[in-house]
Amino acid sequence: MPRRVDHAERRTEIAEALVRVAGRRGLHAVGMRDVAAEAGISLRLVQYYFQTKEKLLLFGLEYLAKGFGERVSARVRAAGDGSGPRAMVEALLTAALPTDDESRTFHYIYTSYAVLAVSDRALAAQPFIKNPDAAEAALAELLRQAQDAALLEPGVDPQLEAAGLLAMSAGLGTGVLVGQRSPESAAAVLDHHLNRLFRTGEAVG
Repeated sequence: MPRRVDHAERRTEIAEALVRVAGRRGLHAVGMRDVAAEAGISLRLVQYYFQTKEKLLLFGLEYLAKGFGERVSARVRAAGDGSGPRAMVEALLTAALPTDDESRTFHYIYTSYAVLAVSDRALAAQPFIKNPDAAEAALAELLRQAQDAALLEPGVDPQLEAAGLLAMSAGLGTGVLVGQRSPESAAAVLDHHLNRLFRTGEAVG
């Protein structure tokens, strides 16, 4: 009796193949035929699950973002184990820096997606991160907790600082990705700005 096909598992396998190919070549260079070859299945089967390249890209990117989001959340939880708000803020900001294969792949594909979305209205209309403000909200909440504990300098606006720190982290990540700066240099820049926000002698990191 033939084994029953798990469609969710098959879709995940195809998404993983997409991420591997895009991680090597960039999202712009990936076609459905490339993904089929990477997954070891027929092009027809990929087309069965994802009728268009757009649907394939969006599902694969959602899969990537979900996995990376879980990684960031795990790091923040680990940093919060008695270490205080600053360590959790650092964990959130540095998790996306391309310092290993997983984070490098995420940053590379995310950047490729952003470039494609500039000229592809269909992709721009359906961002693969369903809640793009989630990271900003989480970071702002951590900064509010630090503010309530009198760990921040007077006058800090948690919401504005969260937006600025995330933008800085993304830009630093791109710099690391293209070889403009080292991961250590990027981490030092983030540390410098956190020193500006957190009160002297109160920072934990």
